[in-house]
Amino acid sequence: MSSELQPEQLLDLAQRSGAELAEVYWTSSESRPVYFEANELKQLESTQSEGVALRLWRQGKPGLAVAYGAVDPQQLVDRACALSDLNDPEEPLLADPWQAQFPDSRSPVAVEALMTAGRSAIAHIRDRYPAVLCSGEWTCSQEAVRLIDSRGLNLQQQDVSLSAYLQVEWTRGEDFLAVGEEALDQAVLDPNALTTSILQRLQWAEQSVPAPQGQRPVVIAARATDLLWGTVQAALNGQRVQEGSSPWSERLGNRILSPAVTLSQRPDFGPYACPFDDAGDRTQTFTLIEAGVLKGFYRDRRCGSHPSEKTGNGFRPGLGSYPQPALVNCCLEPGTASLAALIAAIDDGILLDQTLGGGPDLAGDFSVNVDLGYRIQNGHITGRVKDTMLAGNVYTALQDCQLANDLSWQGNCWTPAIAVPALSLVSAT
Repeated sequence: MSSELQPEQLLDLAQRSGAELAEVYWTSSESRPVYFEANELKQLESTQSEGVALRLWRQGKPGLAVAYGAVDPQQLVDRACALSDLNDPEEPLLADPWQAQFPDSRSPVAVEALMTAGRSAIAHIRDRYPAVLCSGEWTCSQEAVRLIDSRGLNLQQQDVSLSAYLQVEWTRGEDFLAVGEEALDQAVLDPNALTTSILQRLQWAEQSVPAPQGQRPVVIAARATDLLWGTVQAALNGQRVQEGSSPWSERLGNRILSPAVTLSQRPDFGPYACPFDDAGDRTQTFTLIEAGVLKGFYRDRRCGSHPSEKTGNGFRPGLGSYPQPALVNCCLEPGTASLAALIAAIDDGILLDQTLGGGPDLAGDFSVNVDLGYRIQNGHITGRVKDTMLAGNVYTALQDCQLANDLSWQGNCWTPAIAVPALSLVSAT
């Protein structure tokens, strides 16, 4: 934390300026990315950032001021006070006071180890496909968060994270293919974590074949499942339920999806583990959908009308925003079949790997370009399909689906591949 700014100093100045209540949210990050381009090391970077958000209430009126880097504490307080004068009074929704520290026992990884991992992964790919161009980023980041308020809340968290992304471009005449893969945590240092999947997908794409037409079965690879789960998460948002815009607002306790779908939040699990939200409430482990039955919604303090409804899901999209409902970790229970078994069960369909275009709306309707997909015939992948569009509805697709057992992190979602009996395929070829 910079010597120029201490959260306790901001609280004291806010109270001296007439604030009945005040809250300080401070965040700091340091990142050391290693970049590769065209199969070669391109550059090393070291970036640091620090920001603070001050919320206060004077005569019940809220004011929010944000600053990055070095800041004059009194100026920040004065800005928050000036904004509070323009607002109407509101009930301050602050967390109950508690104190805790959550250090990270992991040590940062040296830049040399990241460089070695990147070079090894690229060499592994080019041993099999020497004509491809590889680019990527290997990063070690350290983050710290502190949240305190004038009622006694005092929380701290430190986090050390590793991430890597490798993209392979393959040009053959007029045919262009781009395949990407991401790895997290210690898998970043294992070249096979990135290259095994990429090599398999390059092999499947060696030959192009006509795409099937009409209503066809589709296996959606885990990396493409945001096409479905993004809409499901939006429908489970307690704020949308309160507004009446969620299609599941009145469906609590009813079956809404296939019995194959069980979805929960697990904030103590994986690389996105988070012990408290940005409002200072403890995050919770709970089930939202169990065997297709709607069990609950995730909420923050503003959309939980009763204390029992708060689930510790208030997170800030940015420092200048109030906490809003968001899931910490969206975790799916896996099925029993492997991805290979899902593919083997299809007579004529596709494996969806990557998409282009906007995702579904809250009503669930989507129409996307198949950026990378493969045709499945008689249980085998026969080649890559091109110039193809995929359309359907999220809620309809998830009424009858089968989940694989190949769980992986895709954003904040711990998900397997999914087999859907029928989606609409249209191809120019």
